[in-house]
Amino acid sequence: MKIVILGMDGYIGWPLALNQIMKGNQVCGIDNFSRRENVKEMGSQSATHILSMEERIKNLKHEFGNNIDFYKGDLLDAQFTDNVIKKFKPDIIVHLAEQPSAPYSMIDQEHNVYTHTNNVIGTLNLIHSMQRHSPNAHLIKLGTMGEYGYDPGLEIPEGFYEIEFRGKKAKVPYPRLAGSWYHWTKVHDSNNIMFACKLWGLKSTDIMQGIVYGTKTDELDDEKYNTRFDFDEAFGTAINRFCAQAVIGHPLTVHGLGGQTRGFLALNDSVQCISLLIDNPPADGEYRVVNQFDEQHSVMQLAKKVQYIGNKLGLNVEIKNKENPRKEAEEHYYKADHGILKSLGFSQTRKIDDEIEIMLKHLMKYKNRIEEKKHVIVKNIKWK
Repeated sequence: MKIVILGMDGYIGWPLALNQIMKGNQVCGIDNFSRRENVKEMGSQSATHILSMEERIKNLKHEFGNNIDFYKGDLLDAQFTDNVIKKFKPDIIVHLAEQPSAPYSMIDQEHNVYTHTNNVIGTLNLIHSMQRHSPNAHLIKLGTMGEYGYDPGLEIPEGFYEIEFRGKKAKVPYPRLAGSWYHWTKVHDSNNIMFACKLWGLKSTDIMQGIVYGTKTDELDDEKYNTRFDFDEAFGTAINRFCAQAVIGHPLTVHGLGGQTRGFLALNDSVQCISLLIDNPPADGEYRVVNQFDEQHSVMQLAKKVQYIGNKLGLNVEIKNKENPRKEAEEHYYKADHGILKSLGFSQTRKIDDEIEIMLKHLMKYKNRIEEKKHVIVKNIKWK
């Protein structure tokens, strides 16, 4: 298959590209490297040492031949997007090319508008290019479980649910109650893509993904193929940030009481799930939603897991509660369906405790890189 990966330089995009190349698929990558620049803006860097894209492509072509292309560019450039889709004529488009941080979007007006422009307008340009040049392609767009909100008060289905109102029943999209400007851009994307499927007969899978953690996948054994790993307050998500803190002896900073519950998925299993979706497309004109996570845990439960495993490795890990900068319930009811991917063959690679131990051991190699940027772990980005 011919696969375009938008955001190929990213945390998930890079290991996904490796996975698909090793399967023998033809991969075309696009990235504007904004993640690297935005992390620098926060005063941070990837904990893992990562090569430039030029070096990455050189290594891949040496080992796997010429079944990979890369274009530096931006989806906001409609002509650039059009040219790549027209030239490559993909069977699959995996859209990971969005500003992915909720805290970053909440810093101020400038960061909010940037997030909306990058995510919403970029996606609109993409679907118009699809409609013109690859209407039969399968668009896999990375959304987030955060689109549903984190305190909906109801169990969360996969995208749609049946309601009864004034004696009539209907199947409708589950309410989207996003809790950050970033999450609202994902909601806008979902609505626009759903409409494009209805209007133009495109087919798309919208992934409501949980929080991804880990440093390793089946394809990331060689250090020269490292993917990035962020640990600052804006781009470092819960388990990843906790593991980086544990390695340098920084207390694990739990927002509020830590009762917030989320869905989590290892990086290796995120790649596995997307690969399954690539191999199992929806019907023409179908807008399919899948909830992509494996386990549900509270933030405090995760901190205690990292503490327990870290202490076994001799790290002397402490937990410290800090004022919650976000506007969210400290404790809430949270239960979500995630059966579609299991029906397609998804199976957990490793238990979360085993994955945390692998992460901690791997990050110990990069202790100095984390240590030199430890001031970015707590930036006190206020959401309210």
